[in-house]
Amino acid sequence: MKKYLNAAVNGICESIRFDSSLSAPLAGMPFGKGAADCLAHFLSLAESLGFQTRNYDNYVGEAIFGAGEEEFAVLAHLDVVPAGSGWTKQPFGGIVEDGRIWGRGAMDDKGPAIAALYSMKALKDEGFVPRKKIKLIVGCNEECGWACIDHYKKVAHMPKTGFSPDANFPVIYAEKGILHVKMQFTVNPDLFSLFEGGERINMVCDRCKAVPLFPIDAERVAALALQIEDGALISKGKSAHGSTPEEGENAILPLLRYFNEDEGVKKAIACLFEDRFALKTLCDETGNLTLSPDMVAYERGILTFWCDIRYPATLSLSAVTEKLDLFGVPYETISHQSPLFNQKDGELVSALLSVYNEYAGTDLPPIAIGGGTYARALECGAAFGPEIEGEEVTIHQADEYITLDRVLMMLEVYKRALKRLTQ
Repeated sequence: MKKYLNAAVNGICESIRFDSSLSAPLAGMPFGKGAADCLAHFLSLAESLGFQTRNYDNYVGEAIFGAGEEEFAVLAHLDVVPAGSGWTKQPFGGIVEDGRIWGRGAMDDKGPAIAALYSMKALKDEGFVPRKKIKLIVGCNEECGWACIDHYKKVAHMPKTGFSPDANFPVIYAEKGILHVKMQFTVNPDLFSLFEGGERINMVCDRCKAVPLFPIDAERVAALALQIEDGALISKGKSAHGSTPEEGENAILPLLRYFNEDEGVKKAIACLFEDRFALKTLCDETGNLTLSPDMVAYERGILTFWCDIRYPATLSLSAVTEKLDLFGVPYETISHQSPLFNQKDGELVSALLSVYNEYAGTDLPPIAIGGGTYARALECGAAFGPEIEGEEVTIHQADEYITLDRVLMMLEVYKRALKRLTQ
């Protein structure tokens, strides 16, 4: 597989150079020009490798290998979250340095998407003829609502089985439910004229800003490690994926604490950060519920928070909403995705687990995650790579990267997996 490495790396670098984060829609470009251009690049690359491709209205595209009546899906995405702050590399530079490809999307999910494409190319070059039609489906709205998958299901046929290279090895058998809510807290209108922070509901807030309506207390600013810029208070944190808020530092909390003499602010802190109603104690074998208030805005005495909730896969949605009702504040559901739960010894999970363990020389069990992948768009789907537990996590963070060794590993592992599952 080494002979495909340089080509795959070049393809990943080129893809990273498109800022494919969600932007204003244009004619024929529902998620903005960057996403459409990135999709066009991927499909052009796939065509150059000899695959049939289809672009479904710049929502989603696919590269097809084989012609069997039965289908198998590889579901990846080309859209990314915004760059955010704190980078020491160019977020859309797509450079190779220190044995790593740097840039937004390197790990999530452009690197794995292109590695899967070159795995198909390697099988094709070997003369392998899959018994099933392999569809490498690449969406452009995974990070912000899955409108790409909704569109695909309307205009094309979604396979029943497949995997998504958008999580962890050895293989994911379960994914928590995902609930995004908007929640409002009433505060004193004389506190501040502006309070805002966060860029995406699934991305831990790394910068928050407030403009107080009373003189700034320098000692309080220092105690809370805030900064003052042009009369505004600035809180800086560390971004992380909304499913793993413990890996980041939420910039909203220190700024709230500056104003915590207000009862409404106190209530927001208690409910959203101190877990007054024990929401985070909900738990099963897939882990505890997580709550991440990732965006905030203020208007006319109302602080509005956009929160990312990941709840245990065997729990009902009502178990979560019963707790939210205890907060005693208005909230509305923005989106909801039901959990994914596969049997650990099922055919798909067992096959993928075996492929990874044989390659790595390990005997690891399947795992559950809080992240949500396209795998749950399938009747029988599982997430498969590219991260490995215990490694540094940089997705949704500054200086995202993927190592060249990981690209090489993906080329081999995805090749083996596709061959085993479609022969």
